[in-house]
Amino acid sequence: MFKRVGGTLTASRLARLAVVVAALAMCLAGAASSGLSNSSASVASARPAQASKTCPPGYVDATLSWGEKCLRVGEFCRVGNVEYHAYGFDCPANGHLTTTKTTTSSPSAVSVGHTVLLHARTQTSGCTRGVLPDLQCSPGANYSGLTKAVICSSTFRTSTIRNVPQTKKYAVEREYGMPARLYGRTIEIDHIVSLELGGSNDVANLYPEPGSGPANYHAKDRLENKVHDLVCAGSMTLHAAQLGIATNWQVLYKTVYGVAP
Repeated sequence: MFKRVGGTLTASRLARLAVVVAALAMCLAGAASSGLSNSSASVASARPAQASKTCPPGYVDATLSWGEKCLRVGEFCRVGNVEYHAYGFDCPANGHLTTTKTTTSSPSAVSVGHTVLLHARTQTSGCTRGVLPDLQCSPGANYSGLTKAVICSSTFRTSTIRNVPQTKKYAVEREYGMPARLYGRTIEIDHIVSLELGGSNDVANLYPEPGSGPANYHAKDRLENKVHDLVCAGSMTLHAAQLGIATNWQVLYKTVYGVAP
C-alpha cells in the first residue's frame, strides 16, 4: 500500500496516513453511536405507555378519549358522555358527576314497643282446636310500637320483627292438646293478628291453623294482605282491623270480599 523510499516511509506520507486513520475512526464511532440510538428508540417504542396520572385517595383513575382523568362524585364533567359509565359515573345536565351504582340498604329493625292483648287471656291449657282460635287461650295481641305509620312505611319488613322459636310453637301445640312435633303443611302456628297489621310474637297471638278446608291459612293470608292495603289506604283503622281479624277473621273476610273464605 505504501511505497518505501530507501526502506522507510517519508514524513509527508506518515502525516497523510495519520489523517486517514483519524477520519476512519470518526466514521466508525459515528456509525456505532447512530446504531445505539436507533436501537434505544426501538426498545422505547415497544414499551407500553405508562399512566401519567396518579389520583389521590377517593378518586377513580379513568382513561377517557381526551386523556386520563381523576373522577369523583361532584367533579365537573362532559354532559351526557357515556365513557363515564365504565367507571361507575354519569354526567347529568348539571355538569357534575354522579354515581350510577345503586345500593341496596338492609331493612332496619324497628322498636316494637310492648305487647297489648286485645282480650283477656283466661286459659293456657285445654284450648279448643278449630278453624278459629280459642279466644280464651288466644285472644290476639299487637305491638304498641307498630303504628300505622310504621307498618305502612316503604321500609317496613316483617322479617325484622318475626321471632317465633320452635319451642314457642311447641308450647302452642300443647295448649291445644296436640303432641309437640313438626306437622309440616297440615297446620301453621299462625299469628292471629298478622305482623303486617302490627301483630305480636307473644303466645297469646298464636294458634294452630289448618292448612286445608274452606277456612285455612292460605285464605287468611290473602285477607291479611288485603286488610293491610285497606289500612294504609285509610279505608279502615288499624285498631278495627286488628279487632276484626282477632275476633272472627271469617266474618272480616266476607266483609272485605263479599263471600265466605
